[in-house]
Amino acid sequence: MKKIFLIIGNPIKHSLSPVLHEYWFKKYGVKASYSTIEANDKDLEDIIKKIRNKEIAGINVTLPFKQKIINYVDKIVNDAELTGSVNTVLFDNNKIIGENTDVFGLQAAYLKEIDNCGSKNALVIGAGGVSPSVILSLKKTGVKKITISNRTNEKCIFLKKKFKYLDILKWESLENEIKNFDIIVNATSLGLKDGEDFKFNFTSTKKSVTYIDTIYNPLQTKTYKHLKEEGKKVFNGLDMFIYQGQKSFYLWNKINPEIDNELIELLNSKLK
Repeated sequence: MKKIFLIIGNPIKHSLSPVLHEYWFKKYGVKASYSTIEANDKDLEDIIKKIRNKEIAGINVTLPFKQKIINYVDKIVNDAELTGSVNTVLFDNNKIIGENTDVFGLQAAYLKEIDNCGSKNALVIGAGGVSPSVILSLKKTGVKKITISNRTNEKCIFLKKKFKYLDILKWESLENEIKNFDIIVNATSLGLKDGEDFKFNFTSTKKSVTYIDTIYNPLQTKTYKHLKEEGKKVFNGLDMFIYQGQKSFYLWNKINPEIDNELIELLNSKLK
């Protein structure tokens, strides 16, 4: 019987998750399909019911449901429990389990590349869906000072209740203070294809700054391009996306899929 996997979000048409997982299904002979569902809040209960009834084998979860889905699962585990953010749901031992593979994705993709994390000053821009995962991955990597900034300050205050070590930077001060950080992670949707962008250039950043964009569509946002042209160290969200997907695939299929050149070329071709 063919297993059915989905990714739910809103908007969702930009997602490359079907391409990623269908490639691995074919490579490893897994009889399965993977598709996108543009969902609403009212759909969540029904989707979880379908997992319980084994009509759906598992789902990935993206904006704006990473926190909302927690109300419908039986249990959250590991990094999902530490972040209060779920991006992977599976059925295991008759329980609907919420997991988080974003933390692993960020660490595996970028943070292993950064030396002397203990002395680095990190800024997370955005307090939405992926932000708790970014904060936890920075903390797990040993970054001592982590600051957050968001257009709605209340969301920063909410996150600080979970991560007491966070500093909060007012959004109005962001452009002026950006020069004080060694690592900057864009965890907002600013720069996403056909979406809004930052209203300022990151011109005053340190020469040694590392800029990580969690966005992968487009591969190069305006900010990414600007910093790259200045010779700064920049990463887009594609590697994080691949690594979080690799862990999701393993949780569902108990196969650790290879990230090979053919896959990377395929994903890049879809983004051109």
